[in-house]
Amino acid sequence: MQGAKSSCRKNERAREAARKEQTFSLLFFSSDTCVIQSHRSSMLQMSACRMGSLLSRRVMMAATSSNVRMASHGHEVSSPQADLSLPMYWDRTDIPLPDKPYQDSLNAAQKSLKQKEKGPWTQLSNEEKVALYRLMFNQTYAEMKRPSSEWKTVMGGIFIFIGITGLVIMWQRYYVYPPRPRTLEEEWEAKQVQRMLDMRINPVEGFSAKWDYEKKQWK
Repeated sequence: MQGAKSSCRKNERAREAARKEQTFSLLFFSSDTCVIQSHRSSMLQMSACRMGSLLSRRVMMAATSSNVRMASHGHEVSSPQADLSLPMYWDRTDIPLPDKPYQDSLNAAQKSLKQKEKGPWTQLSNEEKVALYRLMFNQTYAEMKRPSSEWKTVMGGIFIFIGITGLVIMWQRYYVYPPRPRTLEEEWEAKQVQRMLDMRINPVEGFSAKWDYEKKQWK
């Protein structure tokens, strides 16, 4: 009996040792798998960053080479940008005086006319007054309020759109939609009304109550 008990204990110890070795091997395998996956993700990120930097460098080199080619062919490469912080000119009926005059750069004749403007205006002719006005403003109030012909373009586009839509509907009516059912014909509707009257549908306050059965006509 003692020998059997000792052998059972040895077998249990051997099983526990085998379980511990199995769990340890599983943990080691999972840790190795996580390390490999993290290494792969880091390698992919590094390759993506390198590809992005390489593409950006190629784009910059292509842009600079194109600029050099345009300059070598005699084309001026310039992209002027408007400074929105500076005063700007616009024609608006609600603002009679813009922030800046219409023309900033003046030639010699215009500069002399501006000097003459400082004197008495009785010495200025009508043409000079109009020229001074055009230096300050682009359009007059009459020109700003003058109706434009833009409504013709808008109406033409609307009519074209309606015409195309009508053609599409006609095409669908003849080639896409099924034929009209016979229940929508006038003869069928008349027979249906007569059948409802014969069946006396809603005779109190409904459909049949509005029909005079003696005179055979509607009340």
